[in-house]
Amino acid sequence: MSVASLRVVFAGTPDFSVPCLEACRASGAEVVAVYTQPDRPSGRGRKLAASPVKQAALAAGIAVEQPESLKGAEAQARLAAYAPDLMVVVAYGLILPRAVLAVPPLGCWNVHASLLPRWRGAAPIQRAILAGDAETGVALMQMEAGLDTGPVLAERRTPIARDDTGGSLHDRLAALGAELLGAGLARALAGETLQATPQAVAGAAYAHKLDKAEAHLDFTRPAIELERQVRAFDPWPGNDAEIAGERVRVWAAQALDASHAGAPGSVLAAGRDGIDLACGSGVLRITTLQRPGGRRITAADYLNARPELRRHAP
Repeated sequence: MSVASLRVVFAGTPDFSVPCLEACRASGAEVVAVYTQPDRPSGRGRKLAASPVKQAALAAGIAVEQPESLKGAEAQARLAAYAPDLMVVVAYGLILPRAVLAVPPLGCWNVHASLLPRWRGAAPIQRAILAGDAETGVALMQMEAGLDTGPVLAERRTPIARDDTGGSLHDRLAALGAELLGAGLARALAGETLQATPQAVAGAAYAHKLDKAEAHLDFTRPAIELERQVRAFDPWPGNDAEIAGERVRVWAAQALDASHAGAPGSVLAAGRDGIDLACGSGVLRITTLQRPGGRRITAADYLNARPELRRHAP
């Protein structure tokens, strides 16, 4: 038996959240308000900028709320005044207190970019690549007080390809999350109660927020780990490295299973295919990089500016 209507409050902030907001609107549910982070300084001018979710909501004519916190009675009363049947949360960035979780009769759903319980927390996409996971996915979760610990209503899986970056996987999971949410809303609108499956105790892992301090290639580590780091940190925060005395940013690299006697970080070979640097085990071939103040260029273009490195070519 279908329900006449479903009043939804949507909470999200970054680009990742926007497809899910559109899925809410396309489902037939009534999005009565959108909650998003307050405007933050952005760009070189540090001017206040609206979040991607706020921009999408305003373009759709939806009321926007931007509280600094949801812990106060006033903010909670304002949310309750929208009389939502359901709250959908996607990368919102604020903790939802128990009182907020209890406002909608159907509770709060969260779209999370991992296969829970693996990679709870802030950076599940990048951590999955860094760990060398063969697959990841998105989970539709019934929220509870713990951080990403609630029971799972549905999930979708996707393999992690050898050439996936943080950016490419982000975009694929954002689309997959919107599909998953849309299907869940369709079932709710049809009057179905989604079955919630408690998360397994085994296999839980926490995805710590990315830190710029991590964005350095340590060539004493295995080449395959550095390849994963380069992929995971594209487009943010990128990876800094040193090539024969020059600090560069590395955007694409490939691990080669090759033995060598070079010191970590030393140039073993340089040619059109890339610049091979010695690692703790294996070789990292850098194929795309960026000089200070420059743009992304191929290794071949970089070597045109530093022809002395070609002497390392076999």
